[in-house]
Amino acid sequence: QVQLVESGGGLVQAGGSLRLSCVGSGRTFSSYVMGWFRQAPGKEREFVAAISWSGTSTLYTDSVKGRFTISRDNAKNTVYLQMNSLKPEDTAVYYCGVTRYGHFLPRSSTEYDTWGQGTQVTVSS
Repeated sequence: QVQLVESGGGLVQAGGSLRLSCVGSGRTFSSYVMGWFRQAPGKEREFVAAISWSGTSTLYTDSVKGRFTISRDNAKNTVYLQMNSLKPEDTAVYYCGVTRYGHFLPRSSTEYDTWGQGTQVTVSS
C-alpha cells in the first residue's frame, strides 16, 4: 500500500520555525518529484514547494520564498519542509504529494497522484 505520512506540525508564534517531514512507504519515491501544498479553511489547496528527484531543482510559491526550504533524503524516502519566519497567513493543513515526474516541477495539485493525510500548522500573531 502506497502511503505518505506527514508530521511536524503544531502551534507556533509568528516569527517562529517548524520543520515538516513526509515519509513515504509502499513504493520507492526517490525517482520522483515531490511537493508540499497547504489548505486553509474555506480555501483551495495551494502549491507551496516542489523538489526534483535528485534535490538539485526546487520551486517555491512567491509568498514563501526566502522563508521556506524544501529538501529530501532519498535513502529515508523522506521530504522535508523547513519553515522559518512564520506568519499567521501560513496557518493551514500542510500536505505532501508525489508525482510521476523526475524533473518537471508542477504547481497544480492534479499532477500529484498520492497524498498524505496532512499536518496542521497554526501560527499565532
